[in-house]
Amino acid sequence: MTDFANKRWPKWLMLISFAVLWFSTLGYRKLISPDEGRYAEIGREMLTSGDWLTPRLNGIKYFEKPILQYWATATNFKLFGETEFAARLWPGLTGFIAVIALYFTAKRLFRRKPDAETRAIGASVILASSLWWIGNGHFLTLDMGVSCFLSIALFAFVWAQQDDATPTENRNAMLVAWGAIALAIMSKGLIGLVFPGGTLVIYSLWTRDWKPWARMHFIKGIALLLLIAAPWFVMVSRANPEFAHFFFIHEHFQRFATDQARREGAWYYFVPILIVGLLPWTALLPQTLRAGWQASNAQRFQPQRFLLVWAALIFLFFSKSQSKLPSYILPMFPALALLAGFVLTDLRRRSWLWLSGTMLALGVVLMAAVPVIAAKGSDKTPQIYNAAFSEWALAGGIVITVLAAVALWSALRRRFDITLIVLAATGLVGAQIPMLGHNEFAETNSSYHLIETIKPQLKPGSTVYMYHYYDQTVPFYLKRPVQLVEYGDEFTLGQQQEPDKKMSNEVFLQHWHNDPAPVAITNPDRFRELQQQGLAMQIIASDPRRIVITRPASASN
Repeated sequence: MTDFANKRWPKWLMLISFAVLWFSTLGYRKLISPDEGRYAEIGREMLTSGDWLTPRLNGIKYFEKPILQYWATATNFKLFGETEFAARLWPGLTGFIAVIALYFTAKRLFRRKPDAETRAIGASVILASSLWWIGNGHFLTLDMGVSCFLSIALFAFVWAQQDDATPTENRNAMLVAWGAIALAIMSKGLIGLVFPGGTLVIYSLWTRDWKPWARMHFIKGIALLLLIAAPWFVMVSRANPEFAHFFFIHEHFQRFATDQARREGAWYYFVPILIVGLLPWTALLPQTLRAGWQASNAQRFQPQRFLLVWAALIFLFFSKSQSKLPSYILPMFPALALLAGFVLTDLRRRSWLWLSGTMLALGVVLMAAVPVIAAKGSDKTPQIYNAAFSEWALAGGIVITVLAAVALWSALRRRFDITLIVLAATGLVGAQIPMLGHNEFAETNSSYHLIETIKPQLKPGSTVYMYHYYDQTVPFYLKRPVQLVEYGDEFTLGQQQEPDKKMSNEVFLQHWHNDPAPVAITNPDRFRELQQQGLAMQIIASDPRRIVITRPASASN
């Protein structure tokens, strides 16, 4: 693989191909509920209102997460319009940046090895083509942004603490690490500090290496962190006295220690996510972990052990938490990819055959599952949508099978450079085809088509209500907030501060009779309740999960 890695044009070709494949599909799918609709709408309202201090969702104060990604999303909407591409650009961009940062860090880490370039390319390719990194880079949540900044903090720390790092190199890299920690805090809160700090403590206790503590540049670093992160927290707390307790106590400590978020999971919750998420590189996991455990006698700072502690801490931390979501362990993937660089060029043919064979089997299984997928259906997701998606699953299975077969052929011929690139393409292309196909479910998982149907029927004086129900994508595609009726959930704090943001049944019925052109969106169960109450209404649009009603002209005052 060394000759291939040392040629300039293949590296540029890979970078350009990666960028095209990574960014070109961001805007294809409609936003789905809940996360994508939520985080897109907060950014849209920030841009529309001009209030860049207090985040709002559906016009209601929303303090569950910090501000950085909302700023980025609002800026993207300003630059590129209120599109799906602009909404997903921040996770896409930060995921891409982390891959590039890993490449340069790996070059620095392995610089004294004759195959440093091969290891650097291989490690970055592993991250770029891992299923979970691809998925979260093309889905609008906050996890890719915080994972990027945590990864940069990790990479900068490893860079700074190398035994031969000059004082200037150590200082500059540590300031990058401190700055990245601040941006991670601004992205998702205190985990931006917990993981770097916890990793350093555990690493020092394990290795008895206390030297990094003397090379942290605490005064300059903390000053930089506060300069970046403190102003918004101070200003938003002054403008909203309820913010500090809710954000720091409720959203951090209570969410971790209790099941109030209703996101419980067994202790092994993240095990299958890790195994599937690392594809097509899962078969490397035992060797990667073994490399992280081994110590090097040639250097005092043990970067491989630091990386292992980082990955293990994140995995165990969220496994212990009472609030679990699949994307929470995403920040461990860059550490595992960098660790893989320690073993990549030492792999024997058997390992490459395992990697290729695993993906070949996955492609065959995916194709075999197509009839099962096509036949599934439910009230909320009719069979027609599964049938349409199954065609994309078939295409993905074919692509994965063909590419994996090429990888297997090249591994048999000991052309491991080709095997590496083809396996990466298997992950990057094969994973995105079913993701694109998920847009077949937009009729049910997104309100886009429903809103497009009712927009021509909305009158200038129409108030849009959501009755005992809320779909996060409705305000984004409607381009304005809706009036909630008997719905609290994540809006509870904001509604306590602004009681007019919530409406009771009784007040809703009064408005229904008196408003000039009321429109309400609800789900089928609540619609039947309104029927039983004898509400004068007519259906103007519906899909399997939502029904839109208005007051008949004959019932107008």
